[in-house]
Amino acid sequence: MAHIGTSGWSYDHWNGVLYPPGLASRHRLAHYVAAFDTVEVNATFYHWARDTTFAGWRERTPQGFQMAVKAPRGLTHARKLFQPEVWLERMARGLHALADRRGPLLVQLPPDLERDDERLDWFLARTPTWMRPVVEFRHPSWHHDEVFAMLQRRGAAYCVMSGAGLECILRATAPLVYVRLHGPDTGALYAGSYSDADLSWWADRIREWEAHGRDVYAYFNNDGAGHAVRNARTLRSFLA
Repeated sequence: MAHIGTSGWSYDHWNGVLYPPGLASRHRLAHYVAAFDTVEVNATFYHWARDTTFAGWRERTPQGFQMAVKAPRGLTHARKLFQPEVWLERMARGLHALADRRGPLLVQLPPDLERDDERLDWFLARTPTWMRPVVEFRHPSWHHDEVFAMLQRRGAAYCVMSGAGLECILRATAPLVYVRLHGPDTGALYAGSYSDADLSWWADRIREWEAHGRDVYAYFNNDGAGHAVRNARTLRSFLA
């Protein structure tokens, strides 16, 4: 099954694209869930939400909706996965509050963190499999068969990336495939709008993963000018 959405849902510049002009920010999630069945929560990267906030998101979303959650930068960028136990306990409380709305957990590593198999393996060994961790590597040294094998052994998904300066490697290491589409602009991340030809190509890749029994989560992160919304809608239409 494929879940197609965007990275985040509350942007002022989406007024007139996804939201009616002038819509209050507190009503944006209701409009989002009417259009998509999943979202990637990026706000948790900057500030991990309270347990009550996660519970509130669950109450405000329909049955079957999936919220992928991004791990906090305190864990990934400040600590660089070192001594993760306190963060894992805190994250577990919030993710449990999401209950059946909980999607995968995105763990984005910083671009200056070079390959360190022992560090990553230690983290993954302590991350409960029910969290369905997904690892996004931003340093190219991680792209090695031994690392992919480690992810597979630990039941963690490799994050497939599309974006300026990022190598697009089509690898599946878990029962789910996670794709982050950061925009087609070759000079800057999060910029530009994917062409229909690009999106048709991604639709074919998603069908291939589905044919092998894998669930696919794909999120557009090129939010500027509402490109993410339009691209997600088009990709969904190609998969319909």
